[in-house]
Amino acid sequence: MPQILLSEGPDQGVRLLTLNRPEALNALNTALLDVLSKELDAAEADPDTRAVVITGSERAFAAGADINEMAARDLVGMLEDPRTQHWARIARFTKPLITAVNGFCLGGGCELAMNGDIIIAGNNARFGQPEINLGIMPGAGGTQRLVRAVGQSLAMQMVLTGEPIGAERALDAGLVSEVCQPELTVERALAIARTIASKGPIAVQLAREAVQRAEDMDLAAGLRFERHAFTILAATDDRREGLDAFQNKRKPEFTGR
Repeated sequence: MPQILLSEGPDQGVRLLTLNRPEALNALNTALLDVLSKELDAAEADPDTRAVVITGSERAFAAGADINEMAARDLVGMLEDPRTQHWARIARFTKPLITAVNGFCLGGGCELAMNGDIIIAGNNARFGQPEINLGIMPGAGGTQRLVRAVGQSLAMQMVLTGEPIGAERALDAGLVSEVCQPELTVERALAIARTIASKGPIAVQLAREAVQRAEDMDLAAGLRFERHAFTILAATDDRREGLDAFQNKRKPEFTGR
């Protein structure tokens, strides 16, 4: 079977995963999602991997789910769809995840991109949830993550019309953090991931969780969680190392302890 996902690294603490179904514009079929889930399992278990970047090609990050595969499933088939477990695995990945998006980023592709903690987009990127055009709707987080990223009005427009938005509008709406030339997208994502990988792993983990929880907590609860996490870090070797390195004007050497 041809490779459907390419894995490189880790290099400087970062693993790069590249979706590789060019004949299908990287449509997310069960086999691809299965391999991606296993790669994330391996990255999570590897102490040398501190961040992951997922990308596609310059033409398409991922143009959606595999429609032929979806059409073959009836109601029972959808209820037993193994992709549900793969999406759940992607969502619970515990290390920083950056998605580098060029070209088409539609349907399941947009949902995959939104699982990233940070989205870097090429200026040719097109984000959309076009499922409504097929008489269906997003089913892997599109209605939930999109509204949290861009607000209810734009999310409603994108979901109900199926019309995509370009990279600059995605930036203005808060869906992506940066826009760059397509040929620079992956390198920029890798540079950000390497910066994150150079920090104290425990601090990164707790800070990431605190930011994620801000969506689901009221302000008072979020502040309590933040303070609790901040206090926990006082017991780590990395905190002592970071403070000592700052005081002695040297580069810290974090160990994740």
